Amino acid sequence: MQTQGVAGKRPADIYFFATCVVDQFFPGAGLDAITLLEREGIRVHFPVAQTCCGQPAYTSGFPDQARAVAAHQLTLFPENWPLVVPSGSCAGMIKHHYPRLFADDPQRRAQAEALSLRVYEFTDFLVNVLGYAAQDQGAECTVVLHTSCSARREMGVHLSSRQLLDGMKGVTVAMQDHESECCGFGGTFSLKQPEISAAMVADKLESLKATGAERVLSADCGCLMNILGHAAWKDAQDGQTSATLPGEHIASFLLRRTEQGAAK
Repeated sequence: MQTQGVAGKRPADIYFFATCVVDQFFPGAGLDAITLLEREGIRVHFPVAQTCCGQPAYTSGFPDQARAVAAHQLTLFPENWPLVVPSGSCAGMIKHHYPRLFADDPQRRAQAEALSLRVYEFTDFLVNVLGYAAQDQGAECTVVLHTSCSARREMGVHLSSRQLLDGMKGVTVAMQDHESECCGFGGTFSLKQPEISAAMVADKLESLKATGAERVLSADCGCLMNILGHAAWKDAQDGQTSATLPGEHIASFLLRRTEQGAAK
């Protein structure tokens, strides 16, 4: 589908920042996001030297270590192309916190501020730059959406995922009671406060399951890792041999549903 992005001229090239969670735990989601972008006629550039965005160190109170990681990332995207990130959390780190990290370094601050202007979360880029509308080929299904805290509160892009799903003819999006609540992951928060994190994700999982949806979708793999990990643990505790609430990144769902002969 070739459309003019509503935010201006449609870009021919973009950079893709995979994030470490996607790279290490959900590589298929990253590949599916790239395939969707390429199918829209976009040339996707993936600098292989990219690493973590630096957020774990930053939010754990280690700004010097975060600054060292961030300084490396600043060297990887020299062309004036959009930087598309399949995570509101990592997109928010690069867009909003890199300029603060380098507040006392004029050269790097200028680089960070320039990069900040061209950072897009994946679903926001699809909807508001490419004007993407999924041509749904799948059977009828019901899904429930989890939007991350960073996507909702920092990037302000929680509505773009819903817009993508609402435009799919065979997809019903169930509403959960705790839509705006955190899943309890919070990066290193889940390691430092495991009891609180476990209580939060248990509450979130109960809300998601109560909708009766067939699967949970999110645009943030950190949240998915937490929710699906807890769901798998709960299934094991209950003697379930198959997942009672499977889930995936929205990029994988969109790609599968828009392929010819899609089943679900």
